[in-house]
Amino acid sequence: MMREAYEALPLAGEADVVVIGGGPGGLCAAVAAAEEGAEVFLIERYGFLGGMATAGLVNPFMSYFAVEEQINVGLFQRLIEELQAKGGWSERPKARNAFDPRIMRFACDAMVQKAGVRLQLHSFLVDAVADESTVRMGVIAGKSGLETVRAAVFVDASGDGDLAARAGAEFEKGRPEDGFSQPMTLCFRMVGVDEDAMPSRNAINELYDEAKAAGDIDNPRENVLLFYTPRKGEIHFNTTRIVKHDATDAASMTEVEFIARRQVEQTAAFLCAKVAGFENAYVSEIAPQTGVRESRRIIGDYALTEDDVLTARKFPDGIARGSYPIDIHNPAGTGTVIKRVPPGDAYDIPYRCLCPRDLDNMLIAGRPISSDHAAHSSHRVMPIAACNGEAAGVAAAICVRDACDIRSVDTDELRATLKRRGASIYES
Repeated sequence: MMREAYEALPLAGEADVVVIGGGPGGLCAAVAAAEEGAEVFLIERYGFLGGMATAGLVNPFMSYFAVEEQINVGLFQRLIEELQAKGGWSERPKARNAFDPRIMRFACDAMVQKAGVRLQLHSFLVDAVADESTVRMGVIAGKSGLETVRAAVFVDASGDGDLAARAGAEFEKGRPEDGFSQPMTLCFRMVGVDEDAMPSRNAINELYDEAKAAGDIDNPRENVLLFYTPRKGEIHFNTTRIVKHDATDAASMTEVEFIARRQVEQTAAFLCAKVAGFENAYVSEIAPQTGVRESRRIIGDYALTEDDVLTARKFPDGIARGSYPIDIHNPAGTGTVIKRVPPGDAYDIPYRCLCPRDLDNMLIAGRPISSDHAAHSSHRVMPIAACNGEAAGVAAAICVRDACDIRSVDTDELRATLKRRGASIYES
């Protein structure tokens, strides 16, 4: 019955490849597919692209090096170059890898426009129709009402695996023992800070502990996580912590917003009252989107494991690399677990992690690729998401060119194409 109703909806667009979500993974998937010859239609819920880099205000880029070797390159490096050209990249030593999220919007625009990607903003996925392992259409909602999108190949870069889940793909959430996902964080910024007067991080954390003990701050995070930005006098905070909530549930996310903003308000008041350098500071920006570290993990043909990450395992179908540590913020409260990849080494993400089980014309890009809870805490960061997104886009273009399903893609050709495009591909 629902399919019949959806069939009657207006068609927003039909393309070789439809990408849902314009964050780092979706942006790179769309651009790569278009550059490899496919007609691409990109759907984004906000009025701008960038995902966690813009709407989430997440900053800076986590390390994309294995000591001296840059291992996240390709379109991700081109995004950095766009930021540099537009004045949105930090040249300050203490703000390494930081970027201006406002300039990031311009950089994303430039990349999709150069590639010829068709774009529809202010639209988000609400449902999908699939049968016999094939996604037939996506249903989107926005200012134009309900519409449909159709494609030969879909790429789910929604961040939460929305398209895959609506199409019937299997997925997991959270850690095995209780299903809790890593906590969410609402990022914010303060300006008017006298950086030269700021005490050490340890001294700030001692004051923070005192404020928590006094009941002035209600935040389970164990310390204040702050970063410098490209602009002197502006400090970025990734320090709120909202636990035991579900990023795929609207009621839960409503609670998250109130908890997160209360923590922002308390933290800012504490800094202004207790920390030198913040006497004249104020909150200048709060992310419109609470940052989600973990929600659905789509079950694919292979699930990357904690052991794969910590042993820097290589795969014959590796399409992206990672060296960021396992970084598990306590899903239930205080504490963070860090386990590092062997120094100077990196692990592969196999193409099979992008292939959702039992679906033949959809690929996953970005955060929700197939992995266990621990491995996810490493590959979830933006540089890696951008690289697996580029791989998904190239693979989608190959599917269109060869009129084949995702499992018929020649991974040797895929890897060679990614290498030609500038990606870092391990070769045994």
